[in-house]
Amino acid sequence: MPHSHCNHGSHDHDHGNPEEVGLQYNLYQKIDKDNVECLNESVDGSGKTVFKPWEKRLDTTEYVESDADEELLFNIPFTGNVKLKGIIIRSEDSELHPSKLRLFKNKPNMTFDDASMEPDQVLELQKDSQGVLEYTPKIVTFSSVSHLTMHFPTNFGAETTKIYYIGLKGEWTPGHKHGVTICTYESRPMLDDHKLKHLDSVGRPIE
Repeated sequence: MPHSHCNHGSHDHDHGNPEEVGLQYNLYQKIDKDNVECLNESVDGSGKTVFKPWEKRLDTTEYVESDADEELLFNIPFTGNVKLKGIIIRSEDSELHPSKLRLFKNKPNMTFDDASMEPDQVLELQKDSQGVLEYTPKIVTFSSVSHLTMHFPTNFGAETTKIYYIGLKGEWTPGHKHGVTICTYESRPMLDDHKLKHLDSVGRPIE
């Protein structure tokens, strides 16, 4: 059955100036690389290598390949809040290329069992060996993302899946560190207990 390259606006070929595109695909700098987790990677730590600069997207020396089967799952924490606007997935023009991407927002430490839940968005992928197909997340859904999970459940028929580059485009803003809070407890024995209930603690962020 023939199909067009543009599937209901989910991706777009026309990037305009490649240098401008490269400037837009800079969210790899805002990923907390030390805490990126890739499940079912054949080589430990290889999943982190696909988040790299735009100009290195055609580099084939660093890639991730799945191990036991064709599935890959990335847990990607950001260093702040992201409004996600574009995704590029580059593999090779073969059956190793992933054929589907399931996106989950703000669900840290997901496992393959967790991925059985309904995703926030599903993208049908096409083979892209040049890193030119851009997929568009739902802006309303992915407007405040502190953690992104990318689940690649299937490919085009191979036993394993290979990915060279994952590009993310969007806007980044500093996030609030919820764990860094000083609580000041004030003791006022002269007040009745019922007046204390709303004064038990005062939280303020560290300056």
